[in-house]
Amino acid sequence: QVQLVESGGGLVQPGGSLRLSCAASGSIFSINDMGWYRQASGKERELVARIFSSGATAYSDSVKGRFTISRDNAKNTVSLQMNSLKLEDTAVYYCNYRRAISNSLISEYWGQGTQVTVSS
Repeated sequence: QVQLVESGGGLVQPGGSLRLSCAASGSIFSINDMGWYRQASGKERELVARIFSSGATAYSDSVKGRFTISRDNAKNTVSLQMNSLKLEDTAVYYCNYRRAISNSLISEYWGQGTQVTVSS
């Protein structure tokens, strides 16, 4: 079992920055990928960024060039640096852990979510 604890959310003005952090504990496998998702009010959850155990990353088009995902495997943490924040970035952000057990079986866990509000 994996536990994910998030921190760093809050209120920020447009153009500002925030850094989200997620600490993973429990039965952590070396080969895994972790990511950040978000869900705005009235909308479905969407992928923001993902980082694999190799360090390779993937971003949604809406955050490319503004957000940066990183991980520290020794500390089992993943972070999301968010710059040039926009009103549209307002959402609850969730940390995600995923491991492929086989071609068809996935082990996946979620954090509790942290609120990010961009407002003037």
